[in-house]
Amino acid sequence: MRVFLAGATGVIGQRLVPLLVRRGHEVTGTTRSPAKAAGLAARGAVPVVVDVLDASALAQALAAARPDAVIHQLTDLPSGPGTPGYEEGQKRNSRLRREGTRNLIDASKRAGAQRVVAQSVAFLYAPGATPHDEADPLDTHAEGTRALTIAGVTALEDAVLNTPPFAGLVLRYGYFYGLGTWNETAPRAPSVHADAAAHAALLALERGRPGIYNIAEDDSAVSTAKARADLGFDPTIRLDQ
Repeated sequence: MRVFLAGATGVIGQRLVPLLVRRGHEVTGTTRSPAKAAGLAARGAVPVVVDVLDASALAQALAAARPDAVIHQLTDLPSGPGTPGYEEGQKRNSRLRREGTRNLIDASKRAGAQRVVAQSVAFLYAPGATPHDEADPLDTHAEGTRALTIAGVTALEDAVLNTPPFAGLVLRYGYFYGLGTWNETAPRAPSVHADAAAHAALLALERGRPGIYNIAEDDSAVSTAKARADLGFDPTIRLDQ
């Protein structure tokens, strides 16, 4: 199928492009950096330089790509926790999730896409009994940076899950680790290796039913029973790229 991958040069996107291409999908991948376009082409994608916050340019890119499905792997988090720029990065990332996702969904709908898979997070559940499953509430009474993150996540999930006629799928990822992330090893529960996270997006695209899926390793924080049963998710997957 024709797939529009928003965030194709990010931690998950750069792993996902080769997976999609090897499966025979026609991939259009976005980046905000002209310097990264050649790398996308080398991986087998058609590169598009566009900022998701530019609604008009994004709509043109989607119209040209005519995707059957859209995968949202966009983030704006250049600085890790405890480093300069982290707080500002969280604000930008929340705006991307709120405004950027809305732009992406609107443009995807006009372009005729029928399926949307989007990146969310699995570490924002409200305090309560664990492991959390997908029906548990998010921590909407949080304060500070956590509240900002939850506002962005809830806006993203609402847009993806509640915009007909899309089949909307939300992947709630644990904390990433692996090459290119902030962590070499699993930092805390829930965590997920970036390779397994990318593979989960491929599974969601090809076989997932609409809804929310926790994507993490086996620990006490969240339940991945739904992802295992419906998607065939395996947290031990590692990619040979």
